[in-house]
Amino acid sequence: MRTEHRGRHGDSEGRESKDGRRGGVEHSGANGAQTFRRGRILVFLEQLRVKRSTVARQLGESEFEPIKAVLCGELKAIDQVIEDYIHLFDLQEDAMDSQESASVSGLEQTGV
Repeated sequence: MRTEHRGRHGDSEGRESKDGRRGGVEHSGANGAQTFRRGRILVFLEQLRVKRSTVARQLGESEFEPIKAVLCGELKAIDQVIEDYIHLFDLQEDAMDSQESASVSGLEQTGV
């Protein structure tokens, strides 16, 4: 009697499925990977916004006065990365509104 070799996740290793993919695992949602990637993109965008708000806060603190020019440059660079990221991944609808409000509030805090 011959037994079929099962992979680590219970799928048939080395065998092609009906649609020609190897591994034999059927994926129920065709957009599952896209949704996962979009979620990771949004998490990274939020991390950039947190970094931006930290730099903007530091601009307003007197202890960072000696490096104010550096912080201004960092703030502009982070803003550019955020804008590029939003454009690259077509996040205009949900990201632009919050980006504009973050820019306005950051500039108000720093007095720039």
